[in-house]
Amino acid sequence: MTPPKEIKKISDYEWELPTSYKKGMNVPARIIADANLLNSMDDGVFDQITNVACLPGIQKHALCMPDGHWGYGFPIGGVAAFDTKEGIISPGGIGFDINCGMRLITTNLSFKEVKPKLKDLVDHLFKTVPAGVGCKGFLDVNNQQFDDIMNTGVKWCVENNYAVENDMWKTENYGCIENADSSKVSQRARGRGMNQLGTLGSGNHYLEIQIAKSNNIFDEDLAKRFGIVKDDQVVIMVHCGSRGFGHQVATDYLKKFNEVMPKYGISVNDKELACAPFGSDEGQDYFNAMGCAANMAFVNRQMINHRIREGFSKIFNKPSEDMEMNLVYDVAHNIAKVEKYKIDGKMKDLVVHRKGATRAFGPKQKDLNPEYRPIGQPVILGGSMETGSHLLVGTQKAMDKTFGSTAHGSGRTMSRHKARNECKGLELQQKMEKKGIYVRSVSMKGLAEESGKAYKDINEVVGVLHNYGITKKVVGLIPVGNVKGNVSMNSIVSNLFLISLFVLLMNVVV
Repeated sequence: MTPPKEIKKISDYEWELPTSYKKGMNVPARIIADANLLNSMDDGVFDQITNVACLPGIQKHALCMPDGHWGYGFPIGGVAAFDTKEGIISPGGIGFDINCGMRLITTNLSFKEVKPKLKDLVDHLFKTVPAGVGCKGFLDVNNQQFDDIMNTGVKWCVENNYAVENDMWKTENYGCIENADSSKVSQRARGRGMNQLGTLGSGNHYLEIQIAKSNNIFDEDLAKRFGIVKDDQVVIMVHCGSRGFGHQVATDYLKKFNEVMPKYGISVNDKELACAPFGSDEGQDYFNAMGCAANMAFVNRQMINHRIREGFSKIFNKPSEDMEMNLVYDVAHNIAKVEKYKIDGKMKDLVVHRKGATRAFGPKQKDLNPEYRPIGQPVILGGSMETGSHLLVGTQKAMDKTFGSTAHGSGRTMSRHKARNECKGLELQQKMEKKGIYVRSVSMKGLAEESGKAYKDINEVVGVLHNYGITKKVVGLIPVGNVKGNVSMNSIVSNLFLISLFVLLMNVVV
């Protein structure tokens, strides 16, 4: 893969496609990467990010992070900010898995204490935290309770003893997107979401037991502020989102936006970028419904958090409080939010789309909780299950350069089909166990899709973020146990049918 010849090098970690590259571009497209990562990006990234640059009301530039790869509408790793009065909102800039995100939990346990019981622990969590397409959660809620979850987020968990208050304070936006309005959610979406609380789902989602080794602690003071205080300390990371609920919300409004774009005189280069003016009735309805899906995702990860605490208590025969199982942070990487940034010397309200990109607020931002406000927001980047993950912190440069945003993970380099052809799930599972990583997965074929070689080098991605200055390295985390949410072949066939049907409907509408 070769980047377009028109791309200009701004710095060692910043590249730009000018507005002359494609007819209709309102702003340049910028890619944050080193030369190696830039050259490894698929052609779809350059096409998609320049299509984003054509959308009405976009400000400064369309951005792609170093983990960027082809996605639906926006590239995964895409960031764009739109004027709230003249700009749009687009589900393609957020994703079907609304508020897919990361959660990190610390313990006071050392790996020496956990290792003898690691398999028992992973096996237990595999049983109690459902994974895979269509899996159902352990919590039954009625319509009123689900309304409360959609509208209030993690506060509901606190009130119902599935969370402690600190869990709420350590979640982005305190676990509640305030613009949520459950009346804007369809009955079909409700039906898909009510029974999925406390579930991982499929694809690259996971629950992972990790260790922080002293040689991977890059900033000891910040690590201590985040609760990582010793060598071989055990932590737990969770990656999942709003499941079928968020998917249905996105599907509902993509259909509606394709219907109304002509009314507003909007045309897009790619129908996957279907959108509506942010201030329109349709735009606000989606924004409100998206908030509901985001709140459901916060609650989903919190319910998994609850199960993790229960599981550790059972296996180690002591209360989770004694193991100091504290939340470091929970952060979204598929969401749109109204935030203030300086444009042409003036502060403006912008609707910031992050699609496979993480908020990375620097110090002194009032939206951060008081504990983190002096140092900046924790940023959690998931790597492949073979290589490890990272805890970083946001910076002022991110506020200045990338609308307070950074990457969300390592990013794929290989299609799922190709990964399945090049790797056998059972062989991978056995190889990982020899390396000291115990994995439980719903599907061996699905496990093969998540092989380490299907992803970019997380250390290279993090190196770019750190060297460019939009996030600062704090701790590298090594996997030792993993519960993987993967797809069965029957589910793949079913999903392909649904996607094909959706595309057919879009063609009819268009």
